[in-house]
Amino acid sequence: MWRNRDLVDLTEFTRRDFEALFKQADVFLEAGLAPTKMLEGKIMAAAFFEPSTRTRLSFESAMHRLGGSVLGFSSAEGTSVEKGESTEDTIRMLDNYSDVIVVRHREDGVMRRLAQLAKKPLINAGEGQSRHPTQALIDIYTVLKEKGMVEGLNYGVMGDVKHARAAKDFIRGLSLFGVKEVNLVTPKELMPEEAFVKEMNNKGVRLNHYERIEDLISMLDILYVVRLQVERFSDRSEAEMLKGSYSITLKTLERANRGLRILHPLPRVWELSGEVDGTPYAAYFKQVYYSIPVRMAVLSLILTDVEMIREGLI
Repeated sequence: MWRNRDLVDLTEFTRRDFEALFKQADVFLEAGLAPTKMLEGKIMAAAFFEPSTRTRLSFESAMHRLGGSVLGFSSAEGTSVEKGESTEDTIRMLDNYSDVIVVRHREDGVMRRLAQLAKKPLINAGEGQSRHPTQALIDIYTVLKEKGMVEGLNYGVMGDVKHARAAKDFIRGLSLFGVKEVNLVTPKELMPEEAFVKEMNNKGVRLNHYERIEDLISMLDILYVVRLQVERFSDRSEAEMLKGSYSITLKTLERANRGLRILHPLPRVWELSGEVDGTPYAAYFKQVYYSIPVRMAVLSLILTDVEMIREGLI
């Protein structure tokens, strides 16, 4: 299901694929993320053409815990890209140095092209405004750990859905688990593009629009919050006008369902108050922790035959 596959687009996988991955993540989680030699001798190349903290470091942590090693860069600065080397040539070079390539890039659509160039498996670690598949896997795994199910819950996605790739791929992931309705809480200026709405409708998912979280907070089981993606606005003055247009505070949560869990891919700025951190609603730092077993599972399933390892055959 996973061996030697690229992970570029979440929708190229099935619910069964994800359940197999989550089963492997559980193995690592139950072992306390203890180091293994599963990927000893394997090399992961991290090609981050766009800034990252959590995604890059959690991939590196996952690879090291699996016994592998890491090479790469955290920005294009200081690489041959500054000399004019193309992204394609950089990936061709890394393809010779490594066993798997993890890429982040600001250009939508670039990952499919790069995956076709590379002979080694390529993992999409964030692509423009459209896709972030491993983050979606982490988010759904967090829902499972916090609520014990994915279907049958009421979901809200709050914030800059127009520009936030993590929010879009979270919704795509929910669709693969049979979720039929997601509530978007956002100013109309930050609603996703019509193509995404149509894509979700074609998958049987209805996207409802609210501008006030207070109108639905009492019915939600999961609230997924994303920051205003200021860096993705072509006109920064538009972003300035929308600052502070949505937020979660303790006062917001006064009418919340007691079982509500709040997720956030981070980093956060003003949209999620630090005063929420100490409440039972906060699940976003658990997301950070769950990113390690999930990404360990992704790397191990792509690079090894995990079932044979379990049975002691290799």
